[in-house]
Amino acid sequence: MVLEKERYPRDKFCAGGIGARADQLLAQIGITVDVPSVLVDGMSLNLAGGTLTAQGHAIGRVVRRIEYDHALARVAMARGVRIHEGARVTGIHTETHQVVVESTAGSFRAHSVVGADGVGSFVRRAMWLPMGRLRAQVIELDTEEVPGDPSRNMLHFDASDQALPGYAWDFPTLVDGKALVCRGVYQLKTGPGEDVASPREDVARASASGCTRDVQDVLAERLAARGLDIGRYRIKRFAERGFERHTPYAAHRVMLVGEAAGIDGLTGEGIAQAIGYGAFAGRYLAEKLATSDFAFHDFSQRLNASRVGFELRVRARTIPYYFGPYRALIERFVLRTPDFFAMGLEHFAGRKLSRARLAKSALSFGVHLLSAG
Repeated sequence: MVLEKERYPRDKFCAGGIGARADQLLAQIGITVDVPSVLVDGMSLNLAGGTLTAQGHAIGRVVRRIEYDHALARVAMARGVRIHEGARVTGIHTETHQVVVESTAGSFRAHSVVGADGVGSFVRRAMWLPMGRLRAQVIELDTEEVPGDPSRNMLHFDASDQALPGYAWDFPTLVDGKALVCRGVYQLKTGPGEDVASPREDVARASASGCTRDVQDVLAERLAARGLDIGRYRIKRFAERGFERHTPYAAHRVMLVGEAAGIDGLTGEGIAQAIGYGAFAGRYLAEKLATSDFAFHDFSQRLNASRVGFELRVRARTIPYYFGPYRALIERFVLRTPDFFAMGLEHFAGRKLSRARLAKSALSFGVHLLSAG
């Protein structure tokens, strides 16, 4: 059973890029989420020292979450999952043999609770699990195409502003059948554990943690360079939570998944990770239901060892290096080693990378570090 605080169709601010690896995971259980999409065959990355481009067939697609989430919910209901809409959770407490969840739709009792309730996770707060330090403030909007935009079969990232701990993006999108471009800015910030703030509070906290530029100012400058006035468009601001190693993601009969636990803090990508969390948590819960073991003592360990956990741990390890003193060094390596960027595209597309190729790339990076002193 799912408790959904909103009512479908409900929107979620998100650029909507989905790597093909997410669709592959759903296909393994016979699910296809058929919604209007822009198919993507490549990526480009603008860095301070140059631009990289990588191409590959059908690496992913761009969707609108108001359509995608509703379609996925309908698929779940067709398979027997009960969804209570307009059910905002107001309280959770665990007992020896059950969990009691209070909501605006009534009181529910269950063997376990999966907190898949996003960056502001009520479940995480109710279980007194640490709120973490990695946050991002994000802004996006949809505009018409303008001269100089990348091809509509490309995802474009711009990390050329080294003063920005993040990047800007331009993704092709479809809004009510009209071809538009989703443009935005992702800015990572670290600070003490805290609850999710309002956009205005987020700006103040970002400044206090060293991020002196507001993402709206950054986006306004980018739009102006393209002859676009930010005041003409509907602005969507939101926060994201990054995955952090060694953070507990579970308590007795309760677990966190998706952005409630944390997504890729390096890039802000979350849809594929959320589906990966689901693939892991489904198998884990089936095992625990079969043995009536709901202590979940090994959840964090098993998550970290899973495919999605490994991916998130690697990205989390990278953050202090890339958004620290080694950023220029790493970017020079990426520009000199185009295959490194191509591997990122193949991972996004869900294509298996050989160990030999990964080892060669790691060795190349080590040599680059040594040669840089």
